[in-house]
Amino acid sequence: MSELSLHGCYLDMMNPFPKGTLVLVRISAGNALFAAKSKIIYSQPNMGAGVVFLQIEPQSQTSLEHWLDGAEKDNQRQVG
Repeated sequence: MSELSLHGCYLDMMNPFPKGTLVLVRISAGNALFAAKSKIIYSQPNMGAGVVFLQIEPQSQTSLEHWLDGAEKDNQRQVG
């Protein structure tokens, strides 16, 4: 998984699902969990797929926002 945002992410995989496929994305980091009903919006054979989050539970939304805030602070430290 890469390119995580509030609205979706990129999933690295050799055999990605076709565009339009509904998937459940689950991410864990430390004690935090994230789950979202999602849809494949583009697929690149032998590379991966772009996913848009369709439905995120409130607790998962909190985890996602926390991760993104942490990544932004790390980026600011590296630039500054």
